Amino acid sequence: MTEDARGGRRRRRRRWGVAAGLMVVLLAACAAFLGWALTPYRADPVPLAEAVENPAVQVRNTGDAVVVAPARDGTGTGVVFYPGARVEAEAYVASWAPVVADTGATVVIPRMRLNMAVFDVNRADSAVSAVPDVDTWYVGGHSLGGAMAASYAGGDPAPGVEGLILWASYATESAGLADRDDLRVLAVAGGRDALTSPEEFEENVRHLPGSAETVSVEGMNHAQFGSYGPQDGDGEAALSDGRARAELAGVTGAFLAPDAAPEA
Repeated sequence: MTEDARGGRRRRRRRWGVAAGLMVVLLAACAAFLGWALTPYRADPVPLAEAVENPAVQVRNTGDAVVVAPARDGTGTGVVFYPGARVEAEAYVASWAPVVADTGATVVIPRMRLNMAVFDVNRADSAVSAVPDVDTWYVGGHSLGGAMAASYAGGDPAPGVEGLILWASYATESAGLADRDDLRVLAVAGGRDALTSPEEFEENVRHLPGSAETVSVEGMNHAQFGSYGPQDGDGEAALSDGRARAELAGVTGAFLAPDAAPEA
């Protein structure tokens, strides 16, 4: 074998070695991401149990979603609510139960692919089938879930939506909501939120319709919009979890049903 041929074989082996190394790194990165995505923040069992035992609401698991409905006849208003990144659907039951009890709205909290709404932006299209007797729909979400709900509302949503509810979240310019005059919007921030900071929240209000209602709950941090314990990188709350949920329920209830909303 000539020197050139031997050199060619060595170069090919090196190329194969580099390619194999890159493949190993890629597979390891994919495995790490899947392991991270498939281990979501879990609902705190105590507030979840209290919400399930609330006689004014019914909580049911459809497999694809968690539905929080009024125990008596609903108002015909529904909300499809997208969870935050790596947060399970059950973690928002305690936050929504008092709103449902006081307004008669029904809330569908869908499960997302890999626990991330970014992979399931149009999830509301199928989620509405869980509650066939709703005729007025809102979409909303927490954190990344809210941003994806805003993108959904800015597209051509299948059920048609009356409005958008953002918890510790905001719409991006690409959602195309700033010039909308047919969409009711509520955006709630937490004064101690270090993951969607008050400054970040205020900077992105310009991407919402001019009529949007924006509220800051002072002392509330990012994780208190759900009920799943502390979250890495979050600020320290100055409110108890129960008080934060009561404040959030009051604001959200007043938006969904002004005449029925509770005192916070």
